[in-house]
Amino acid sequence: MANTTSGTTTFDKTFSVDEIVEEAFERIGIQQVSGYQLKTSRRSLNIMLQEWGNRGIHYWEIGELDLDLIQGQAEYKFYRASSDGTSATSNPNGIYGMSDVLEAQLRSNRTATDQSDSPMTKVDRSTYAAFSNKLSQGTPNQYWVQRFIDHVSINIYPTPDSTNASKDMHFYYIKRIQDIGAYTNATDMPFRFVPCMVSGLAYYLSMKYAPQMTQQMKMLYEDEFQRALQEDGSASSTFITPKAYYPGT
Repeated sequence: MANTTSGTTTFDKTFSVDEIVEEAFERIGIQQVSGYQLKTSRRSLNIMLQEWGNRGIHYWEIGELDLDLIQGQAEYKFYRASSDGTSATSNPNGIYGMSDVLEAQLRSNRTATDQSDSPMTKVDRSTYAAFSNKLSQGTPNQYWVQRFIDHVSINIYPTPDSTNASKDMHFYYIKRIQDIGAYTNATDMPFRFVPCMVSGLAYYLSMKYAPQMTQQMKMLYEDEFQRALQEDGSASSTFITPKAYYPGT
């Protein structure tokens, strides 16, 4: 009689932080981890996840928001956390941990069947600075994103007039990866990134406890991270059309 399978696919969520730490230490030849080693490994893991923010877009951390526009208001701030001098009621829509905005549209009739979107263009600092009257009112069609230490600020132009104040700015934004927190927590990432997370932590810990293995751990980490990035996202259809060419006679 054949053995049965587990019937579950939740290993990544039952794989807690302390197990990740133990696995990483075992890869560099250390068992029976002490209290300080747990502390330093959690710090390294948090630093590594912040470094992942510099490695492109992580598609599981993309959020979607309809921002209520206010007549004449140009700037909308999104703070990093509720302890950064603001409350959930003052932070627009209670969104925290925003890193950047990917794309945006001006949306009318958000919940109606005749909902309509018009694209908004993301501009840079120089373009926004060149606008002569940044508080002029009209139909918003451009926006500029400022990324500060404690918050992200979205400036729209023109500011909404009385006709457009009832509309929303619908946009997709990049969220920060959540902190590790308690050792019993699960991590804020899909199963595809668990192997490279363990390899990455082993690499970080090797720099402290096993320098002779650092190069080896780095190569394994970068290899597994690259595979995870290639698998991440959602593929779209590709169509290749031959170009018609009529040579002159």
